[in-house]
Amino acid sequence: MRPSIHCELVNGPFGDPAVYADIMFERRALLFDLGDIRELPPRKLLRVTHVFVSHTHMDHFSGFDHLLRLMLGREKTIALYGPAGFIDKVGHKLQAYTWNVIQNYAGNLVFDVYEVHDNGTLRNARFRSLSVFQPELQPDLHIKDDELTSCGAFKIRCAVLDHGIPCLGFALEEAAHVNVWKTKLDQLGLAVGPWLRDLKHAVLTGAPMNTPIRALKRSADGVMPVTLPFRDLCGLVQITAGQKIAYIVDVRYHPSNAERIQHLAFGADLLFIESPFLEADSAHAARKNHLTALQAGTLAAHAQVKQFLPFHFSPRYTDRGEALLEEAMRAFSGALKNAAIADG
Repeated sequence: MRPSIHCELVNGPFGDPAVYADIMFERRALLFDLGDIRELPPRKLLRVTHVFVSHTHMDHFSGFDHLLRLMLGREKTIALYGPAGFIDKVGHKLQAYTWNVIQNYAGNLVFDVYEVHDNGTLRNARFRSLSVFQPELQPDLHIKDDELTSCGAFKIRCAVLDHGIPCLGFALEEAAHVNVWKTKLDQLGLAVGPWLRDLKHAVLTGAPMNTPIRALKRSADGVMPVTLPFRDLCGLVQITAGQKIAYIVDVRYHPSNAERIQHLAFGADLLFIESPFLEADSAHAARKNHLTALQAGTLAAHAQVKQFLPFHFSPRYTDRGEALLEEAMRAFSGALKNAAIADG
């Protein structure tokens, strides 16, 4: 099965946190955290429609300026999500620049900014380049069942975690995955092409069977467009469970955080989780409100994730990154083994 989401840890385990999630069939991409993103080429950043910021420490948010500079002058709307106080921080970033010639720019760049409060309130404001990025407050929304927003066929869930300050964890969920049988396409004389996105969308949204789908059909003269009812194309697809990607960074290890992390990340196909310190330095990790690699691996096991990627390593281990990886993986395997023994 070809995955719908391709994730990239932008700066490796020691660099600024940033995960680029490419939604393969929707011509869009998401960013989790905005550390240094200069490694991402403009063609990738221009696909970004949503950015999810865990908190605004510099190594998680300094990339906003690079994103802003690239997007200026374009007709583009980007949704930004962050913790309490996030709207003011984005506003201060934008007002740090002088915009006296922005009326000469062709495109209207819009940032729709949302901040998550622990009571489920979602405050939001709009910043438009045509209005020199003055904040336009919108009515408050409310998060239901930790669902922050949706992007096409995907949902993004969140949890407010403790880093000494509020810090958000995120999970990207695909409701279902639609796979197209190439052999059945060939049997019907149909060619692959962008139209398959429309077919997949019809499947995921439960479109009526008479919905017209504009497909591509092979003929002696080449490939030509043809319109077919959805019912004639249903047999081309296989529906399987969708992907789930979770992202956890900058959290203290205590029961409340552990419970929220395990709930948010439960059953994820891939969990990105910070592992800055070795367990031998657990007292230092606690003072810094961070996890150890052992704690990260244990949380991943308890959340029953299929795979996890430790990252956000402290520079004190620059020459010992493998020690952090080994400790996290050993804790993960050990916790799984202990759980199996307890169940057996």
